[in-house]
Amino acid sequence: MGWVSVQDRVNIGFACLFMVVWSVSGIGVNWGTQSTHPLPPDIVVRLLRENGFQRVKLFDAEYDTLKALGGTGIEVMVGIPNDMLATVGGSMKAAEKWVAKNITQHITSNNVNIRYVAVGNEPFLETYNGSYLGITFPALRNIQAALVKARHNNQVKVTVPLNADVYASSSSLPSDGDFRANIHDYMLTIVNFLSVSAAPFTVNIYPFISLYSDPNFPVEYGFFDGNATPINDGGTLYTNMFDANLDTLAHALQRNGFADLPIIVGEIGWPTDGDRNANLEYARRFNQGFMSHIAGGRGTPMRPGPIDAYLFSLIDEDAKSIAPGNFERHWGVFTFDGQPKYPLNLGTTNSGTLVPAKGVQYQQRKWCVMKPNAKLDDPSVAPSVNYACSLADCTCLGYGTSCGNLDSRGNISYAFNSYFQQNNQLDIACKFPNVSMITKTDPTPIGGTCKFNIMIQPYYGSAERRQSGLVAFLFLILVLGL
Repeated sequence: MGWVSVQDRVNIGFACLFMVVWSVSGIGVNWGTQSTHPLPPDIVVRLLRENGFQRVKLFDAEYDTLKALGGTGIEVMVGIPNDMLATVGGSMKAAEKWVAKNITQHITSNNVNIRYVAVGNEPFLETYNGSYLGITFPALRNIQAALVKARHNNQVKVTVPLNADVYASSSSLPSDGDFRANIHDYMLTIVNFLSVSAAPFTVNIYPFISLYSDPNFPVEYGFFDGNATPINDGGTLYTNMFDANLDTLAHALQRNGFADLPIIVGEIGWPTDGDRNANLEYARRFNQGFMSHIAGGRGTPMRPGPIDAYLFSLIDEDAKSIAPGNFERHWGVFTFDGQPKYPLNLGTTNSGTLVPAKGVQYQQRKWCVMKPNAKLDDPSVAPSVNYACSLADCTCLGYGTSCGNLDSRGNISYAFNSYFQQNNQLDIACKFPNVSMITKTDPTPIGGTCKFNIMIQPYYGSAERRQSGLVAFLFLILVLGL
């Protein structure tokens, strides 16, 4: 669909700031854990429950995360990362072992309500240059066979979360939708397998990415207000990108003989920082608009029934790759410490707004900043800032971001503090030559949107997380010369 067929993903939105109450059946959310200091799973599960999330999508099968979901009744989609596709796709024994460890054990011993296995994550992205084309279907087939052998196939369905760039429209009209020519055969093989297995097609839709990548993208078409100039597709009017994008997929399925295949929206959301269009106002407008748009079981012209969707995402992740853009670390409706970013009525709580995480443990109230007497032209400043930002998170700095209005000293202090906090406030992490110091006075500017964070206490639960934490600590000691 031209700008509707995106690069790394595609989003949606709307402006609806008034609070309404509706009935939403089974609202889902993505729970990613690419964070330097992830919240403990029990705190996150309580956050899920108190906010009424009934479904959660994971990107792996980490033991502590799944165990914490046991007995909650929350429906779980477990993920197999792309780097494991070759393993489970190349060996039936490996697939059976994976299912035994990550599905059977948690269903039978921990009472986890696992309903889906996500085989890969957007494996057909154009930016992957075909790396996973030949191994995605074998992995899907083997995991399904392993589920059947373990007698889980009636409860647990396989799916492949795909980016919206796997389909497009030659005319920019949804009715001309079809799968991308260079992967058409791969897609039909997978779609047919999903149909035979009574499994859903999962697609990730991100209008924000279209706005980010194309300055000519009609902004209002990303939201749900009805302010955009509609697209007329044979008498069917489309006033927002989400409906048009999802119906492009629906037409692609219909064109190839799979009109009734269920569709799940695996990811949908709007980031809050890292780009001039990634801000609290747009994110609230988009997510609240989406909730209102699907209220009462309304769907799209091609799929008029209820829409199964997972918001992206639950919590910010400060260790995500920023190759697609600095916004990648800011998709959460909650901050890294589980605090709501903006009012959002999911229709699931009595208060009509988000409930913050409870029991979060923070590190000490101290920050690393630039010394007041240090000179901006000190030759150690530039390499120190570059070093800090290369290893920490400076995505809130830059044009149009939450800390974009800081002066030079503020930018330097923000970089130093980010590195200091991510390294657990070790004194050695604030020893940038002659230019840094630790302070107990909060350097956060009064007013505005910028905040100098204090990091939460590190969580190392499972043996794998304890090991990764130890490796990171030893690396820090080596780098800093402790």
